[in-house]
Amino acid sequence: MRILVLVIQYPPDVNTSGVLMSQLCEGLSARGHDVSVLTTFPHYEKFRVWDTYRGKVVEKDVRNGVDITRTYVYANGNKQSMRNRLLSYLSFMTLATVVGTLSRRSYDVILCSNGSFFSGLAATILARLKRAPFIYNVQDLYPETPVQAGQISNTMVIAALEKLEGFMYVQAARVSVISPTFRDNLLGKNIPDGKIATIPNFVDVDFIRPYSKDNAFSREHGLTEKFVVTHAGNLGYVYDLDALLDVAQRVSGEEDIQFLIVGDGVERARLAARAQRLGLTNVRFLAFQPRERLPLLRAASDVQVALYRKGSARFSMPSKVYEIMASGRPVLASADAESDLWRLVRDVRCGICVEPHTPDTLAAALLALYRDPALRERMAERGRAEAVRMYSRDAIVAQYEELCQRVVDESANADRLPARPRHLTGASTVTE
Repeated sequence: MRILVLVIQYPPDVNTSGVLMSQLCEGLSARGHDVSVLTTFPHYEKFRVWDTYRGKVVEKDVRNGVDITRTYVYANGNKQSMRNRLLSYLSFMTLATVVGTLSRRSYDVILCSNGSFFSGLAATILARLKRAPFIYNVQDLYPETPVQAGQISNTMVIAALEKLEGFMYVQAARVSVISPTFRDNLLGKNIPDGKIATIPNFVDVDFIRPYSKDNAFSREHGLTEKFVVTHAGNLGYVYDLDALLDVAQRVSGEEDIQFLIVGDGVERARLAARAQRLGLTNVRFLAFQPRERLPLLRAASDVQVALYRKGSARFSMPSKVYEIMASGRPVLASADAESDLWRLVRDVRCGICVEPHTPDTLAAALLALYRDPALRERMAERGRAEAVRMYSRDAIVAQYEELCQRVVDESANADRLPARPRHLTGASTVTE
């Protein structure tokens, strides 16, 4: 198959969904498919295009067997402004549409991730021009995710985004979602059940493994003899990291417990200032780490957290939880009861999940893990086994390959069907 993938970020950009899509593209390429990517110049970490791409509009590249076309994107350094982010999304949609239209390449299927509000519009236009069906890959529910995070409150904007997202669901040949709750959300929006495919995100279980805690990363940061509790990833609005600081304050009497908050994002400065005001000597902030250091960073941890604000876990399923499981460490999570994250941790028994904004309960759960190494080991083993069995890259790439082939076959069959008699297509009936 000839597959075009539209995604707003792609390595060397560092965000999680871009990394996942790159692994999917490379996996499909390794299976013999011709994969092309339309994306932007790297800009995610600082919301500013890298210096090496300044002054350019389009650049082509080949990375691990995947043909990549990168375009300019609006990114002025102020990621906290939703206006700036919307302009960024619009710039990608516009240039992706123009560049894709001008390309002479043809495709059998288009796969579009909804990492930006408007990418599905580019996919819709290109699908029509290239006469190829498109699959809309839903990584986040819009506009629910930014609304829940408090980033959008204008009712007119919310209504417009709801209509836009609904339009893209209708235009897509299939909508792929990453969890059962996402599927239920779309069913509630009257998207037909047969149009929705549930394919979870994944982890490279060969890259993320249960390495020894005594490794180069832990020695570099003096963590080998500490009980390390880690948040690694984006520091965004959806995470309840204030609760983690509250827990750090409550357990400060346990001198060997060390909290690590690793990464960057819009909440980093505020959280660091709050930790300083509270006098938390057991909390350390580290900058975002290169991906190649991720396995040892996770291995340096005894417990890893995925803490969500109330309501946020209903609209997100963090792929980093699969990384925690694959690393052979227990998960300490906060999420709404019966959310996908809650059910995963509960059903696999790979950690403890509590209600959001309950620092006392969270502290008690942490201390239970701290005091019971055997419990941590059992949870870690179950998590690793489930990651290998259900969420490995090879298993999920095969599911995407099957979905793409099914959509291509259905499109080809539809093209071969004879046109219906004109008198049968209207609302009225014709009698002889």
